[in-house]
Amino acid sequence: MEPITESQIRTCFVNCSKGEALRMGLPRELEETPWADLDFLGWRDPGAPERAYLVVEREGSLVGLSLRASGGAARGFGARSMCSVCLTTRTGGGVALMTARRTGAAGRNGNSVGQYLCSDLRCSLFVRGIKTTVNGHDLDESVDLEGRIARAVGNLDSFLNRVLAP
Repeated sequence: MEPITESQIRTCFVNCSKGEALRMGLPRELEETPWADLDFLGWRDPGAPERAYLVVEREGSLVGLSLRASGGAARGFGARSMCSVCLTTRTGGGVALMTARRTGAAGRNGNSVGQYLCSDLRCSLFVRGIKTTVNGHDLDESVDLEGRIARAVGNLDSFLNRVLAP
């Protein structure tokens, strides 16, 4: 992903008002973001932990989604949940149900789309092996890095398609 500015972030959201986009808390470490290792920028709002956001480049434009995060899919000691984007299996709330209000009339009618995502939205770093699960027992895959990246981008694109569907 190419580096993006605060202004670009705030103007690219498709499922929230301009006012909501202006009030959202941005990632604290925006300047230190490892852009070359990201397929999308994702973060939890530092001032409102139930709010999450992601920004992705799609067809030459930035698309931002405002998300609502649950407390975590599984909190039990041994319970494991899988992120539907990067397919990382995590324990202890490392995966959460994130819901996005749909765009257009469907969103105005209160319709939303849910997806299980890494709670910290660091899917790109898990795919690349830069970040690993707490227990260090990531699943071995036979798919090479390029294939894992393509799969994660495709999974995220499917989620976007459902949010943006008329």
